Amino acid sequence: MSRGPEWRAFTKEEKDERGRVGIPTSFSIHDKGLSTVIDRVNRDAFGRQLPMETRMEMLRLRKWQIRTRVHSSSDRNLAQAMAELDRLTDKLHVPANVKESSAVVYRKALDNGLVRGRSIAAIAAASLYAACRSSETPRTLKEVAAASRIKKKDVARCYRLLLRELEMSMPVEDPIRCISKIASRAEISMQTQQSAIRVLKDARRKGVVAGKDPMGLAAAALYVACVLENEKKTQKEIAEIANVTEVTVRNRYKGLKDSLGLAA
Repeated sequence: MSRGPEWRAFTKEEKDERGRVGIPTSFSIHDKGLSTVIDRVNRDAFGRQLPMETRMEMLRLRKWQIRTRVHSSSDRNLAQAMAELDRLTDKLHVPANVKESSAVVYRKALDNGLVRGRSIAAIAAASLYAACRSSETPRTLKEVAAASRIKKKDVARCYRLLLRELEMSMPVEDPIRCISKIASRAEISMQTQQSAIRVLKDARRKGVVAGKDPMGLAAAALYVACVLENEKKTQKEIAEIANVTEVTVRNRYKGLKDSLGLAA
């Protein structure tokens, strides 16, 4: 018995044209995208405005369709959490694959009863931060907390809970990955960025980077490179863009300068 299509295609273009499939399933949609969605356009196939009677009928159908998609408290929880994740990823410009990973983390947290009695927004933010850390996407806890409008300590507490209960292990964040993020916002030249990367590689060989905040190290390395390349940037300016304190940049700058013997 053949389980293939009833038509034949001899080229990829012809196969794509004849294929009749829906959108792929997605963990970032609370029902994984398996249900029908009635749009709010209120226009027919020719772009003409629907009459009032038809619009009211579609409004009632849309309302009942939304109600039938959400059957239980778990569905309502997922619907709210996925909407929050959608908002956060859009605001932080997070890639689609990281968004999917964060949705998977949240679903695991929900299945393990970690959301009960806790803020949905806080667990969603912690799931997104965990996905960013796991994929080494340079987003800081401070940035995620600011976008979610949840206190940083609450997001951090939920993040530690996820790591402990879901037995997640995170790679150590590489400060070199943070260089381009800070430099693009500060409009620092590529030559200075390459110099900063060389500073961090030298510091790593000497064991200076261990246990230090990656974003603070990247900011300090960029400031060192700016001094070496005669590019006028202040510690305060770089610290604000990197979302670290000026004191952190100053201390890391002194550490790099002394350990590497730089004349900066």
